[in-house]
Amino acid sequence: MTSLAKRITKTGYNTLISLVVVTVLWVFALWALDVTPYIGKNPVDVFNFMFTVEKAAENQALVFGALGQTMLDASIGFAFGIFFATLIAVLFTLSKGIEQALMPIAMLLRSVPLIAMAPIIILIFGREQLSVAVMGAIVVLFPALVNIVFGLRSAPPAMFDLVSVYGGSKLDALRTVAFPSSLPSFFAALKISVPGAITGALLVEWLATGQGIGYAIVSAIGRARPSEVWTYVALITIVSIVLYNIVALLEESVLAKYGH
Repeated sequence: MTSLAKRITKTGYNTLISLVVVTVLWVFALWALDVTPYIGKNPVDVFNFMFTVEKAAENQALVFGALGQTMLDASIGFAFGIFFATLIAVLFTLSKGIEQALMPIAMLLRSVPLIAMAPIIILIFGREQLSVAVMGAIVVLFPALVNIVFGLRSAPPAMFDLVSVYGGSKLDALRTVAFPSSLPSFFAALKISVPGAITGALLVEWLATGQGIGYAIVSAIGRARPSEVWTYVALITIVSIVLYNIVALLEESVLAKYGH
């Protein structure tokens, strides 16, 4: 078995174990808290809602349609957040002055709850995909920024000095020293950002766009459809776990290539 196949198998096992643990905790919590079956649905109820009831095909179309929209929204927020986090981290590494000027803004975005900023963001950018990008980027930005900046500064100073001695610029040092050294921290940022982007997407769907799982959960609660609510929650949890483990698999492959 090749090393890639071994990593894929390991990732599959990790994903399966995570799903089993979540399922056990789900069932145990319903039992321990003595939640009435009308409100608290277990995995069997979710399975029946999706595959065995008379309207299973209709339910599948409804649920997977909402999931597709949420994944699109999460992808937009994730891409914008990681892009700006990487760009700002590079600027911070190149200039302390830029860091001192921009870090308070990043701290402000982190400290103010997004739900408090949402009305202003919606007024400025509307209820379309631009608001999705802005809100998603805000959720992802700060945790990713901190990790990437730490990674870019993790290489020994002597290596930067060596590049300078041979006539290299700061950009050369970033390319040859800082970026390779930052890979573990960069992938840590990616793993943190995946569930963060999904959370941001759910929030923006609820507050702004009126689409996707974020809005569908609120709508299903209002229509007293608990099986639908639990199905959305279960599905988005499964997707989050799977995506996290895919990023972990990519991390192992890339770090092995670069000798980390």
